[in-house]
Amino acid sequence: MGATTLELTEANFEDTLKKGGILFIDFWAAWCGPCRAFAPTFEAAAGKHADITFAKVDTEKEKGLAAAFEIRSIPTLAIFRDGIMLGQNAGALPAEAFEKVIEQVRGIDMEKVKDEVAAAQAKQAAKG
Repeated sequence: MGATTLELTEANFEDTLKKGGILFIDFWAAWCGPCRAFAPTFEAAAGKHADITFAKVDTEKEKGLAAAFEIRSIPTLAIFRDGIMLGQNAGALPAEAFEKVIEQVRGIDMEKVKDEVAAAQAKQAAKG
């Protein structure tokens, strides 16, 4: 694993998420062919976008994190910005498609997302 990607564990997950900014998490396993095929794409993107945190979760070692994210197929990419999960994508992305995802995440209006999250939480609280 290159120095550009972070190995994510249950121990460092919260701190990594609290840092804010953009976070891509690659859920993978050593026995998974598509995971190994996606790894160089993920590493290359990490090298290119120094302002983004790229992290990997070995689903064999970190079963708790894999369960928390309800990972059913790998590789799965989880996308966060400012501590809010924006989505998950199962399957290995080609480099070009991954770059497009990165640009889309950069372009998201996080104020709008935070307002939507707050509204959803308020609605949930009102039901409770």
